[in-house]
Amino acid sequence: MELTNISTIKDLCARHGFALSKGFGQNFIVNPGICPKMAETAGIDETYGVLEVGPGIGVLTKELCKRAAKVISVEVDERLPPLLAETMQEYDNFQLVMGDVLKIDLADLIHREFQGLKVAVCANLPYYITSPIVMKLLEERLPLEHLTVMVQKEAAERLCAKPGTRAAGAVTYAVHYYAEPEILFTVQPGSFYPPPKVTSAVIQLRLHQTPCVQPADEKAMFRVIRAAFSQRRKTAANAISAGLAMEKAKVLHAMEQSGIVPTARPEQLTLEQYAQLSDQLRL
Repeated sequence: MELTNISTIKDLCARHGFALSKGFGQNFIVNPGICPKMAETAGIDETYGVLEVGPGIGVLTKELCKRAAKVISVEVDERLPPLLAETMQEYDNFQLVMGDVLKIDLADLIHREFQGLKVAVCANLPYYITSPIVMKLLEERLPLEHLTVMVQKEAAERLCAKPGTRAAGAVTYAVHYYAEPEILFTVQPGSFYPPPKVTSAVIQLRLHQTPCVQPADEKAMFRVIRAAFSQRRKTAANAISAGLAMEKAKVLHAMEQSGIVPTARPEQLTLEQYAQLSDQLRL
């Protein structure tokens, strides 16, 4: 069954009474080169257990199952199991877990299912909840080697931007704290059925063994970063003062102690400077 063939997709969906859901952000890949390239650039082989989020009808899933020791796909759409039972029937190393990935205990799932294997995430993420999924995967400090995921190109550029540059946002700093991000390649709208209105990109996040900076309190550091970017058109001092309900003079003093110019914008600070600033503020 050629799952990137539009006629095959339509026939499969018709037989199972399945209609694409805008609410779940469903667009099926019809470019036959995309998913093999994703699996290859992720470096997936028989030493890996792979966690996939949102398998759809199994286009990427099949490529992962050809390479990995085991693939577990998490899916929230209750209509998809019958389709996946048909498309994935030849792979005994595939397991479907139904549920919301943001609510599932992934640490327990990985511990139970991937004993003795390196673990990676490889997925075409639902675009409407990309950042929450990425942050859950990073913040829970799961035993992952790397994440290789397809997201909107705009989101990819924000996630992979360098801290201290105009393209950076609060999520940029969080990603760099936990991992080394890289944009691998872009994917045009015509690679999907139906074609979305946006260009996509595949990114890889290679997790740090230890964070690249060492704040006294990482939660405090992220509070400062979120406050700064809550009003990014303001100076960092004004935004942090407002966001943390703190006297501006105290923020400016902490910035001076951290070697940060008082007129700096939120995106101009490095991750190291945010760590130093949060330490000085002693939240």
